Amino acid sequence: MAVILEGGCRVTSIREGEPMVAGTVRVWRQVGRDSGAGAISLRTLEFDTGESPKLLNAGCDQVVYVLEGEGSITIDGSVYGIEPEMGVYIRPGQAFSVLNPNREPMVLISSQCPEPEGGAEAIVIAVGGLDEFACASGVKQDDQAACGSVAVATGEAALGGEPGAKVGSGSGGLVASHSDSVLSRPATKSSVGKTAPLVRLSDRKALPTGDRWYRVLVDDEVGSTQVTQFVGSIPPGRAPDHFHLYEEVLFILRGEGRMWAGKTSTPIAEGSCVYLPRKQSHCVENTGTGELRLLGVFYPAGSPAVRYDTD
Repeated sequence: MAVILEGGCRVTSIREGEPMVAGTVRVWRQVGRDSGAGAISLRTLEFDTGESPKLLNAGCDQVVYVLEGEGSITIDGSVYGIEPEMGVYIRPGQAFSVLNPNREPMVLISSQCPEPEGGAEAIVIAVGGLDEFACASGVKQDDQAACGSVAVATGEAALGGEPGAKVGSGSGGLVASHSDSVLSRPATKSSVGKTAPLVRLSDRKALPTGDRWYRVLVDDEVGSTQVTQFVGSIPPGRAPDHFHLYEEVLFILRGEGRMWAGKTSTPIAEGSCVYLPRKQSHCVENTGTGELRLLGVFYPAGSPAVRYDTD
């Protein structure tokens, strides 16, 4: 169950609640406008064996972190090999799909900035030219129209769903057809660099800030001008409380500690998801004996080193 701290800081877990299910993908929405965020989101995307439906990224920047599994991601027809500790940038208006050639699920941590109004999830499945679509419950009329225009433009069906909803033969929805040859199709190992929308953590320089370090994954070097994605390392102990002028989400990659917001706190550990409103005083305390490592995404873009001490 989500824990709400001072100022609207929200702490959940990686698979909290019921996911939306479509084809091989399950989507858990941990942070979004419907949970109190202003413009940022945090989602867990889990892909089973095979090729996923396309996921539409309409009108926002999306950054993805590969948490578990190896395979490939296709972004607007370009195929890239992906592996753990890699950041991926998906531009506004692009669609992507994931091919998982393995038996174990692939897990990606995704953030959209600014999150589409209404928080509609859009899944695209080819259905022979049908221009049918549905969006998540509670979506405004004009947002549903926006989803429809995307579906018409692609010539495919954009499917959304309420938490726990499934798209498949058992639910009366549309079914994505995947041939056996999908699993044997080799992933194209595209080069990773300034011209590709992917960045490896090991290729990024560690930048010190006090007794901590961070490595920027996705920023304007790969085309993202609205959002910054980074990985940070926190040693045992607690740093002074501070705040930022941006909205931020955190995902705990390893270690254990406490998330502080003002005078309130709650335990955090691997898999914890955190939402931090703009200007909210906070601190991540490492209560363990080793490193606490986290993934951070903030909007608008900037430097993870910029912070303001709480008076």
